[in-house]
Formats: sequence, C-alpha cells, structure tokens
Amino acid sequence: GDTDKLWLKSEGEGRFGEPIDEAEVQALWSHAIAPFFDLQIGLRQAFAPGTPTYAVLGIQGLAPYWFELKATGYVGRGGRTALRVEGSYELLLTQRLILEPRAELQFYGKDDPERGIGKGLAEASAGLRLRYEFSRQFAPYIGVERAGSFGRTADYVRAEGGRAQQTRWVAGVRFWF
Repeated sequence: GDTDKLWLKSEGEGRFGEPIDEAEVQALWSHAIAPFFDLQIGLRQAFAPGTPTYAVLGIQGLAPYWFELKATGYVGRGGRTALRVEGSYELLLTQRLILEPRAELQFYGKDDPERGIGKGLAEASAGLRLRYEFSRQFAPYIGVERAGSFGRTADYVRAEGGRAQQTRWVAGVRFWF
C-alpha cells in the first residue's frame, strides 16, 4: 500500500572492461509520515573490502515545486557514521522523455584511511540524466555528471594516483515492481 513499503535499493560503479569498483544494496522499510514524505529504516551493505554493514535511517519525499529530496544517515560499527543528501527534479520534455538534473553530497563522521575516506564533506556530484519511460516502472537512462572528492578524501585519492575532480558518463535502468 501507500503507507508501508519495502524498498530494495542498489547501485554500483565501475569502468568498462574492469571489475566493479563499488556496489551497495539497501533493504529499507518505509512508512508514510506526511502526504509526500516517508521515513525509512533498514540496513545497507556495501561490497568493497573493509566496508561495514550500516544501520540506515532516512527521510525521502517530494518537496514543494516537485523537488525530490532524500536525506539518509548511516551508523556502523566502531563509531562510523555517514550522511548522504540527494536532490533531483524531473523536467518532462515529452510524456515519456524526462531530463533529470540531480545533485548528491556525502559526509562522513571520522577519517577512515584504510578505505580512503576523510571526515566531513567527502564527495559531491551534480549531473543530468535523460531517461525514456517505456512505462513508469521501467526506464533506461544515460547521463553525465561532474564528481569531486574534498578534504582528506581528495588527499587520499591523489595519493593513490587518482583525480579528485572528474566528469563521468552514467547509464542505467530505473525500475520497480
């Protein structure tokens, strides 16, 4: 129903012809707390060496002027904490072709040198995704985003020979049951 839902969220990152760099899965129970906002609670498991399982508490919904907002807090073993804030907006070019500007910020509560993560604002990205909705439940997309690492996280990235700022092409499928 509309009051209680089970969300399974998954995302991954990698380069063509190489193994996946990062991937995560979240299982969340969602409960409506207002007409357009849900409270979510559950677990997040990332699939990278040394990555802990996190407890998840978040809120997501549709703000005035149709902005989709998400704020999610994560708590793991050893006092590891994280906060992810996301925002997006859907621009309907046609009834099926949708351009979606989006932005995401990732914060961490403490340094984790083994995983290359610094305290505070660690990562941010902003970009555009163009999707074609064959139906509301199935929509492939392509896009471009500008991503950056900041603070100690940027120092870790540069120490491993990477670039702290980069432009990436993205592709995927958005679907639900």
